[in-house]
Amino acid sequence: MGLKEQLVEDMKSAMRSKETARLDTIRLLRAAIQRLEVDRTDRKNPDYGTEITENDYIGVVQKEIKQRRDSIDAFVKGGREDLADKERVELEIMERYLPRQLSREEIMAAVAPLVEREGKDFRKIMPLASKELKGKADGRLINEVVKELTS
Repeated sequence: MGLKEQLVEDMKSAMRSKETARLDTIRLLRAAIQRLEVDRTDRKNPDYGTEITENDYIGVVQKEIKQRRDSIDAFVKGGREDLADKERVELEIMERYLPRQLSREEIMAAVAPLVEREGKDFRKIMPLASKELKGKADGRLINEVVKELTS
């Protein structure tokens, strides 16, 4: 079952069990996916007409997760713990829809051969590592590991 179908099933389940936080979060994700699908039908979009893959759906979830993390940081700095808590709940629910993320050690193991092959140039390694690990690991963590291995 794909991510989109899983969201539909989970939304039905959340409706039946009256879990409002989970239901609202799933609706947010479904709306973001629908925006992606509509964008692909817009001739002005650079990705116009390309087929939507499961990785595209996972990318949407990752984008929403990144927005939640940024919001949590901003709310904590602004002293709004109530809003930060709401975002944390959404973040926790959204993370369930990502495939298992690689650990720091697994990222190091994947990036080390790139550093050996390409040299210790951060600007050269980072795009290669991001492309190779897209959807498998958090971008911030990839960035930290690449900085560590190239310094």
